[in-house]
Amino acid sequence: MTIRPETQEDLALIHHVNQEAFARNHEADVVDRLREQGALIISLVAVQDSAVLGHIAFSPIDIASERSSFKGLALGPLAVLPSHQNKGIGSQLVRAGLEECRRLGHEVIVLVGYPDYYPRFGFVPARAKGLECEFQVPDEAWMVLEIREGALAGRPGKVSFHPEFRQAL
Repeated sequence: MTIRPETQEDLALIHHVNQEAFARNHEADVVDRLREQGALIISLVAVQDSAVLGHIAFSPIDIASERSSFKGLALGPLAVLPSHQNKGIGSQLVRAGLEECRRLGHEVIVLVGYPDYYPRFGFVPARAKGLECEFQVPDEAWMVLEIREGALAGRPGKVSFHPEFRQAL
């Protein structure tokens, strides 16, 4: 299996993977709109025998408080075809995506996701690091990873996602 950046030829397959993985159109439509807005900072696919089996997206976020504001990335969605889940494809996509985040110099990654899955990659509760989410989300699902150790030290704030996420609600 190969993890690589998406290509134009992958777009319909990426939509299908997200649609199947979440059993609805919501996430697939968000990815399409983020792409249309030029807001997919990182978009990787897992490919085997020319079939797209999984996809991961990273888009920009703003973190703001009264004292400061700075940028970060949101991880999501992460999608793997149901027939290929629990085979390590999602983990490979997350690792490759985080490595690309490091390579590009990003410091903070947030997500709303499964609390039993993401800590293995270093994600911790975001509220404990001083971050609030613009959406109502369970504390245990709201997570952050400091790519650069100490990136959030003294920098609490409220996270705002790309407008495409708000329009999707």
